[in-house]
Amino acid sequence: MATHKSAKKRIRTTSRKRETNRGIESKIKTLYKKTLNTTDLSEAEKVYKETVSYLDKSSTKGKIHQNNAARKKAALTRYLNSLQKKTTKQK
Repeated sequence: MATHKSAKKRIRTTSRKRETNRGIESKIKTLYKKTLNTTDLSEAEKVYKETVSYLDKSSTKGKIHQNNAARKKAALTRYLNSLQKKTTKQK
């Protein structure tokens, strides 16, 4: 256990940061899965916008790396484009 005052403070701050980062990672995973599990094009576009927006915000704040956010956005865009192709073929 820490004995110095600064070490005790560091323990408190890191635990707070860990909790917020876990929440952010969890929300990213939830939105990502929700987008990929959607088969309706209009619903997918709504969830896609929300997910991309959240990814941009979290990468700007430094919670996740920019390349990580870009990779996830690219995968979601590919999925959305595949849904659009499927709906145009069905018409």
